[in-house]
Amino acid sequence: MHEFGIAEAVVDAVERRADGRRVRRARVRAGALLRISPQALDQAFCLASAGTVAEGATLDLVIEPVRLICRGCGHSATCADPLTICGLCGGIDVDMEGGDSLVLESIQLEPAEASYVPWHSGRDRGDPAGPD
Repeated sequence: MHEFGIAEAVVDAVERRADGRRVRRARVRAGALLRISPQALDQAFCLASAGTVAEGATLDLVIEPVRLICRGCGHSATCADPLTICGLCGGIDVDMEGGDSLVLESIQLEPAEASYVPWHSGRDRGDPAGPD
C-alpha cells in the first residue's frame, strides 16, 4: 500500500505549512500515474496524521489526468486511467505526458480561539474595566 508513504509525505508538508497551527482540511493534487486509491489514502492519512496538527483533518484528493498521445494516429486526449487504448483508433502504442505529480495545493486552518485582546475597547473580551 504505497498510499501510506504518500500520506506521510502529505502530513510532513502540511505540518511545515501549518507552522504549529491546527489544520481542518488539506487539498492534494495527484497525477493519475500514481494510481492512488482515494479510500486507501484517506485511511493512511488518518493514521499518519495521528498526534499531529493535522489529526482529524479532512483530506481532499484531486486526480490530475494524464495526456495520452497515440503513436499510430496522433490522437491526443486526457484520461484519468493511464492504462488505456487510443480512443480514436484503438491502438495500444501510446505515449503519456504528465500525471505523475503530487502537490499539496492548500490547507485550511482551524479558526483561532477568541482570546483576550489587551487594550481592546470592547468589554466582552475578558477585560471588564477596559482601558483607562
